[in-house]
Amino acid sequence: MLGCVIHGQGDLRTEELPAPTPGPGQALVAVRYGGVCGSDLHYWRHGGVGDFRLREPMVLGHEVVGTVVSYGDGASGPVVGTAVAVHPATPCGVCPECADGRRNVCRDTRYLGSAARFPHVQGGFAAQVVVPTEQLRPLPAGLELRRAALAEPLSVALHAVRRAGDLRGRHVLVTGAGPIGCLVVAAAKAAGADHVTATDLLPEALRYASAAGADTVVRADDPSDAGWPSEVDTAVEASGVAAGLDTCLRLVRRGGVVVQLGMLPSGQSPFAGNLVVSREIELRGAFRFDGEFDEALELLAAEPVFDGLVSAVVPVAEAEAAFALAADRSRSCKVLLDFEA
Repeated sequence: MLGCVIHGQGDLRTEELPAPTPGPGQALVAVRYGGVCGSDLHYWRHGGVGDFRLREPMVLGHEVVGTVVSYGDGASGPVVGTAVAVHPATPCGVCPECADGRRNVCRDTRYLGSAARFPHVQGGFAAQVVVPTEQLRPLPAGLELRRAALAEPLSVALHAVRRAGDLRGRHVLVTGAGPIGCLVVAAAKAAGADHVTATDLLPEALRYASAAGADTVVRADDPSDAGWPSEVDTAVEASGVAAGLDTCLRLVRRGGVVVQLGMLPSGQSPFAGNLVVSREIELRGAFRFDGEFDEALELLAAEPVFDGLVSAVVPVAEAEAAFALAADRSRSCKVLLDFEA
């Protein structure tokens, strides 16, 4: 079977992998689509994500959907042939964070396609993948696999919105209109935000943000743009650059909330920290998700607007071209790999 394997910086290969066999408590899933994530691109372009460096070849991918093929001994779940999304995280369940109900920051979690551990946790960019049965989520009625492939990144966005607090009637700023930023726009509107302003450097990214529901879009490098708000109630930083965080801190109202969602470069990042003090701004981090995955599937089933964020579907045999397309934000939003093409 074909799989998408990263061997090192710039060394992405589509290669034949041995077909897996599910063990006790596991299910075998035939993968149909896999979404190319920013972390996948980091492994490809830089050989790691932040402090997580590649130390061995690793199957990439954690945004996967498909159908159930079979179960291991004693395992059970959705009937064979059921269309499912795969929750990519397996928290330990016993650490202080898990005990506190914050499984998304579990200190000993396993996450598909991650080099945070060694041996690495192999990912889901393969024609078939074995996962614990508790990670299977049957798709709601009417939700087809192509749109369901957005469940994992939408879960990230929903968690960030949850971290922001009650958004009903609020003006929300989203800095960065990549795939995650656009999904934050959609999640904020679904949460009742009255007005969402999205910023980015690229006109194409701003067009996707408008398609996701942004009321105003602003070129981040144009201070004269009439769309800039004088202040906002809440801001979500989704660009992963310090300048985006600085913009959020300068535009959020006194006592407002800023959620840092984009992963900043490792090391120190300058930002207007004095404003956190003088304006009593609440700066909150948002990392991955937990129960939001089920919420994401329901929202995807209800909202066809998400279809417009899938900009390309590329056969897995052309994975490197798909990664190059996903890395070019002037040409794409969310790129999917097709494992049946």
